[in-house]
Amino acid sequence: MTDQKNTILAIVLSALVLIAWQYFVGMPQMEKQRQEAQLKAQQTQQTAKPAAPGQPVTPGQPATPQASGVPQVPGQATPVPTQQVTRESIVAASPRVTVDTPKLRGSISLRGGRIDDLALTQYRETVDPKSPAIVLLAPSGSPHPFYAQFGWTAGAGPAVKLPDDTTVWTQQGSGTIGVGRPVTLTYDNGEGLQFRRTISVDDKYLFTIDDQVNNKGAAPVTLYPYALISRHGTPKVEGYYILHEGLIGVLGEQGLQEITYSSIDDKKTMNFKATNAWFGITDKYWAATLIPDIKANLQVRFSSSPVGTQKTYQTDYLGDGQTIAPGASGTHNTRLFAGAKEISVIDGYEKQLTLNRYELLIDWGWFYFITKPMFIVMDWMFHLVGNFGLAILMVTVLIKIVFFPLANKSYASMAKMKAVQPQMVMIRERYADDKTKQQQALMELYKTEKINPLAGCLPILIQVPVFFALYKVLFVTIEMRHAPFYGWIKDLSAPDPTNLFNLFGLIPFDPTVIPVLGQFLHLGFWPIVMGITMWFQMKLNPSPPDPTQKMIFDWMPLIFTFMLASFSAGLVIYWAWNNSLSVLQQSLIMRKHGAKIELWDNVKELFGIKKKTAD
Repeated sequence: MTDQKNTILAIVLSALVLIAWQYFVGMPQMEKQRQEAQLKAQQTQQTAKPAAPGQPVTPGQPATPQASGVPQVPGQATPVPTQQVTRESIVAASPRVTVDTPKLRGSISLRGGRIDDLALTQYRETVDPKSPAIVLLAPSGSPHPFYAQFGWTAGAGPAVKLPDDTTVWTQQGSGTIGVGRPVTLTYDNGEGLQFRRTISVDDKYLFTIDDQVNNKGAAPVTLYPYALISRHGTPKVEGYYILHEGLIGVLGEQGLQEITYSSIDDKKTMNFKATNAWFGITDKYWAATLIPDIKANLQVRFSSSPVGTQKTYQTDYLGDGQTIAPGASGTHNTRLFAGAKEISVIDGYEKQLTLNRYELLIDWGWFYFITKPMFIVMDWMFHLVGNFGLAILMVTVLIKIVFFPLANKSYASMAKMKAVQPQMVMIRERYADDKTKQQQALMELYKTEKINPLAGCLPILIQVPVFFALYKVLFVTIEMRHAPFYGWIKDLSAPDPTNLFNLFGLIPFDPTVIPVLGQFLHLGFWPIVMGITMWFQMKLNPSPPDPTQKMIFDWMPLIFTFMLASFSAGLVIYWAWNNSLSVLQQSLIMRKHGAKIELWDNVKELFGIKKKTAD
């Protein structure tokens, strides 16, 4: 039975490694190749075809009601120019109000009243602190337009002149918008309607937009407030199936909605009716979301539509209509989050604004109940020691302490199993021709000696959810982005940059560029350390008598080494440290129970030195 257990365990472990590698490495590479092929196809279409006619309703033009009388939320109608200019040129060419806060720098366009120019000053494109700041929002006409727009749209009835994306608003006073310094924009349509918009921003990433309409005319008017987030062109995504990038929201009772770009391309439009909702567009580390009043009744739409030769992705909402009598006014307020998905900030907004599970803006994954608590503990330790790498090592020790009773029981059972090996051999020899009696005798032996033959699986099974949870923490939390360890590890969320196949940089050659084989020719220092510690851990146990089992166990550390080479350095460091602690723990427990430690005999056997046998 022990042999069967070892065989099953080896097969399960091998399968887990292969599945994990395919899930985290193989499929993302295939997805990236698919996206690159799609982008090339789009570029070919752009050079071969003129802009397609039939665009969405133009903001600022009288909205044409549908047959049902329901108004339309404006969309982007201007085709993207074939010759795009730089973001800086677009920004310089239009009147703007400067945004300057501790975390944001950019501007609000007076043309259209859009929030369309934001850079995150505390985050850089690379680990080099002098590299450019991350640009989140960019104006229409730039290489990667991404912006938020707010306003009013009309329903059925006489045409109403409303501000649109071409309207130039007037700034009241002068100066920049910052923390405690809101800006007020005004617009008069010349037909009795006066629009007033006040925009404020906090010390993090939250904008508050208060819109007011005063009716100075002679007739009532019915207007519907709206807000939208629009992104032009299909962005390049990480392509990992464990990470959502695209359209996202929690829509009241309909719960979390995660819609990828490819999915909305197929569906074109998705409509929802929701209260207590938030929604927007998310990247791995950054996001822009609309946060309406939690009591507002909304018609929410996720959509993908062609604009010229590009696709435009949009999340928007339409609020209840307001009939504004002569001499009266209508108001609407909403919020825009545009920034980095910092856990403390996201959780803070959820609590402060009583939002509906705003924490799900961060993709915590299936092991949410482990992943987020693990990050909280790790972040607390980081603030103690000032290094996330050390925090990972400390969390590993803490996990070992928490599971010590279970691991102790498991290793003790393994030690007892070794102590009765001579009796097990005798039973197999005695009942060599009767497998049923052999198994019955072995089970009786296990019962007498209080041995659990499956106890050896427990330490490995415990590590599986912890491994995936830590992988998720390293992969999705922005706090881990560009977090250094020591030496050459400048980013714990990225793979070890060193490579055995160019002698760790001594040979000026990148072997990963070799066709077909290149993806396998990246083996850093820490993955090698991890493989060695795993090999030592496995060599603590006697070699399986079955040649097939022995071969599987002998090759497993090498397989794991190559499989984990492309994983985050922080994850590999955790695995190496965990293996080292396991070797120490198992050795002490085995010695305590009088079991022989097979490590050095197995090492000698590897080099052709045979074990000494008793006479």
